[in-house]
Amino acid sequence: MDSDAIWHHIDTERSALADILEPLPADDWRTPSLCDGWTVRDVAAHLCFAHAGLREALVPAVRSGFRYHATLRNAALWSPLDHEQIVATLRGFVGSRRTVPLVTEREPLLDVLVHTQDICVPLDLDHPMPVAAAVDALERVIWWSRRIPLGPRLRGVHLVATDVAWEWGSGRRVEGPVQWLLLAAAGRTVAHQHLRGEVGALT
Repeated sequence: MDSDAIWHHIDTERSALADILEPLPADDWRTPSLCDGWTVRDVAAHLCFAHAGLREALVPAVRSGFRYHATLRNAALWSPLDHEQIVATLRGFVGSRRTVPLVTEREPLLDVLVHTQDICVPLDLDHPMPVAAAVDALERVIWWSRRIPLGPRLRGVHLVATDVAWEWGSGRRVEGPVQWLLLAAAGRTVAHQHLRGEVGALT
């Protein structure tokens, strides 16, 4: 996808997530998400970090000893935003093309697609991913997996989407809807039940 298409999907998904979050009762905000150790509220607050400047990003990084996962978690936990402010912030992002330093527009696309499911799946809310956007995000996860081990080692696997003409890799075959391939590649093991083949390879 070109940049305009990517930002269209980012805007659409941020707006949809705000609509999902707005009516949630307080107990749902405290529900454990698919991100280990993160609640629904933590994930939503993390997505509000998408417009952080260098100084805002540096403070939690320093406090976390520049450990990637600790930085992300602490930035979410220290966020002063309440539920209404989180919803308003996500809506306020729509139309902006700002990103945090040193990332492309594909990172916020990946973030909003995966983290929306991190919120929706444990709450039993159905929010299908747009297929073209999910393919783009999955290819970005694959790109990152060769550089930083943030999820499963995507080596010796043949990923095959069953809802779009897309496949990648060679080796043990794993197939299913691209949404669930993306979540599995991003380390969400709940996705395995929606896939077929040698799913154990995605660990």
